[in-house]
Amino acid sequence: MQRAYVPGFIARQPWGVILPLIALVGFGGAVLYSAAGGHLMPWALLHVVRFGVFLAMALVIARIPQGWFKAAALPAYGVLCVMLVLVELLGHVSGGSQRWLNLGFMQLQPSELMKPGIVLVLAWFYSVLPPSEIRTWRAIVPAAMLLGLPAGLVMLQPDLGTGLAISFGAVVIMFLAGLPLWLFIGGGAVVSVAAPLAFFTLLHDYQRKRVLVFLDPESDPLGSGYHITQSKIAIGSGGLAGKGFGQGSQSHLNYLPESHTDFVFATMAEEWGMIGGFFVLIIFALILRWGLGVALRAPDRFSRLLAAGMVTTIFFYLCINLMMVMGLAPVVGIPLPFVSHGGSSMMTNMLCIGTLMAVDRWSRAPRGALG
Repeated sequence: MQRAYVPGFIARQPWGVILPLIALVGFGGAVLYSAAGGHLMPWALLHVVRFGVFLAMALVIARIPQGWFKAAALPAYGVLCVMLVLVELLGHVSGGSQRWLNLGFMQLQPSELMKPGIVLVLAWFYSVLPPSEIRTWRAIVPAAMLLGLPAGLVMLQPDLGTGLAISFGAVVIMFLAGLPLWLFIGGGAVVSVAAPLAFFTLLHDYQRKRVLVFLDPESDPLGSGYHITQSKIAIGSGGLAGKGFGQGSQSHLNYLPESHTDFVFATMAEEWGMIGGFFVLIIFALILRWGLGVALRAPDRFSRLLAAGMVTTIFFYLCINLMMVMGLAPVVGIPLPFVSHGGSSMMTNMLCIGTLMAVDRWSRAPRGALG
């Protein structure tokens, strides 16, 4: 009997993550199709097409040698910081925030790209730092400066959620790099003391409202608490199996704001119920498990920090979005990866996936062949 032949290029692809991604994006496309009232445009078709384009991009990134990643770390960081400055000078304003650059064919949000960007530059920094200096100021001050500039620029937009996401990824890299534990304990104590002061002095009025509404959503059900209240109604009304595909009243009757972006999980849960929610969580668990496996198998310090940081970035997106739509965290405008409509978010998450694919390839390469 003739043996089946699978081309080497096909066999070498990381199907353990590609297939779950296809399932998740396909399900997200169905949710967006329903949210648009049974139309492919303007969300579902673009969502799937973007994924196809960015998956091709990720497969290209997966072929990049490790040396190229290291060489690109500082220049990429510098370019992103310049783009954040351009946002302040020339950026497009939407919803009271100035976060986007108009590129003609798309509205690019540079702060999204800084999430993997800060991971890359800090992974490079700690890979070149001598191990003997990891517990000295040389491991702390330069890293804090690398984080402080983009985080400060993003906070000025203002975009608290993305600023926290950038900071979270950076802090995880610092922790995994081996910085002393007292630094994180002391930092946590400082934040807990400074948070009340920042609440009254640094946050904008709408940001303070979001925190107060998170603590008591019923205090302003038709104003600042409207998003959370309607999201909880949508999720709760879905029950076990949901109302049925295309039968969600909260999104179709426009009760649920941002039903195709930040609150897409609520749109899904209303029509697909708890079963749909478990499906989404299981797929994400497969993707994150694969990513953690890549980090654990990584061949060197740079690769381990890079892979762990990329997994953390995707996890932060997922965790904060789900907590937000269920009323467990303030509304901060973070989309659900691979399900929410949005080009910048899809690009960022596929950059993380492509980088993880690259680290996975490096771990399989013969020693000395990383480039």
